[in-house]
Amino acid sequence: MPLITSQQQKTHSTKMESVKTVRIFMVAVVANLSAFAAGTGLGWTSPVGPKLKALDSTDSPLDHPITTVDDAWISAILLLGALAAPFIAGPLADKIGRKWALLSSSIFFIIGYILLMLASEVWMLLVGRLVTGCGCGFVMTVLPMYNGEIAIDAVRGAIGSFLNLFVVSGNLYAYVIGPYVSYITLQWCCLAVPIAFGIIFYFMPESPYYYAGKGQKADALNSLQFLRGQSPDILQHEMAIIQSGVEEFRANKGSVMDILKSKGNRKALIITTGLIMFQQLCGISAVLFNSQSIFESANISVDSAIASIIVGSAQVGSSALTPFFVDRFGRKVILLISAFGMFVSLTGLGVFFFVQQVVGDASNLTWLPVPALVLFNLVYSIGFGAMPWTVLSEMFPANLKSIASSIVASACAVVAFVVTRWYPALNALGSYYAFGLFAIFCVAAFFFTIFVVIETKGLSLQEIQDRLNGKKPK
Repeated sequence: MPLITSQQQKTHSTKMESVKTVRIFMVAVVANLSAFAAGTGLGWTSPVGPKLKALDSTDSPLDHPITTVDDAWISAILLLGALAAPFIAGPLADKIGRKWALLSSSIFFIIGYILLMLASEVWMLLVGRLVTGCGCGFVMTVLPMYNGEIAIDAVRGAIGSFLNLFVVSGNLYAYVIGPYVSYITLQWCCLAVPIAFGIIFYFMPESPYYYAGKGQKADALNSLQFLRGQSPDILQHEMAIIQSGVEEFRANKGSVMDILKSKGNRKALIITTGLIMFQQLCGISAVLFNSQSIFESANISVDSAIASIIVGSAQVGSSALTPFFVDRFGRKVILLISAFGMFVSLTGLGVFFFVQQVVGDASNLTWLPVPALVLFNLVYSIGFGAMPWTVLSEMFPANLKSIASSIVASACAVVAFVVTRWYPALNALGSYYAFGLFAIFCVAAFFFTIFVVIETKGLSLQEIQDRLNGKKPK
């Protein structure tokens, strides 16, 4: 029998790893089409808002222009739907499975866009946006669980970053199509996304953790085979680890009190909730919902729709790079770079609007808004756009994931609603107030990351739990 050299073993291991990751990435791409659908809802108001506000618009479903208050509610009410949905989505993910709970999100998106298509009054737009927000809430709750449970340790960070990549891709989809097609055509284009997701994702596997938790060992093993592309014999070790985790889950079914009573779980909740709140306090929802309007108020020489597309493209480009280095450089380094970059860009925007609105002549600074918002979206997407969801997917034990995801996703929706609903009022006082406040929160996010967030790069889910609970690594 010929000897197998260490180089041959390394080559064989690499081949086996590539087979596993190809399968995982394929399933993750399909699952994250749901995040793309959520992104279209988040980006929808940027091209539609100017049509609804125009005095002489021939492409509005309404017979009158909307008011500033209407505009604020049409943007923000989506986030109320996203606030309520996680408390249904989390338990549902445990009851019927991650796959079917995630598929359920497409029902909300489909109904929401049909309502928006039929709307002729402001209240009908509000109902359509509210239902669409429920779909977003389902995605933000269930998708991090699914991403974390189908991945192996080596690519868990990359898979976790897909959520933000697909959300901003959905934003760009709305930015690119919205200004150049009719209102009705845009609704059809947005409606096509959840329909495509529902059809394709139907053929993807359920999480092996869910099957194992229900005692369906054969189904769990089949799911792992699909995801890993390996034989049952090779998968026995991983299957044993999963089984051990779910047996603990069955023995200790989690509750909110389990999070609050445990030192490690409390710390995980503080980290994940803190990151997701700072994600929104930096002003990203206000920027996404009002991108085109921000450029119009800046009176820049570039067409506002084109400027929004440039910013959206930068966001997608940077998000596409994140999976390649999130597991190389670590979560904390990327978050720190992101917070600092957002502070610089928001300070630049604040200075521009202060000069324009207080000094009175910003003609020498008209070049500033586009690169400032491009930089903001670049560093946001790489760090605070992707990392909070990645960290959420790996911070909690199996028996607390659905509960924790519901809490964190709802916290995200609450803060995003507050920022989006009252951004127009703050903006009316002076845009520099809004961007200056967002910049201050970026400073707070920087120090929160330094002193509170723990690094999870290269750690298994169990090692992360040990670190949260102050245990020494084995």
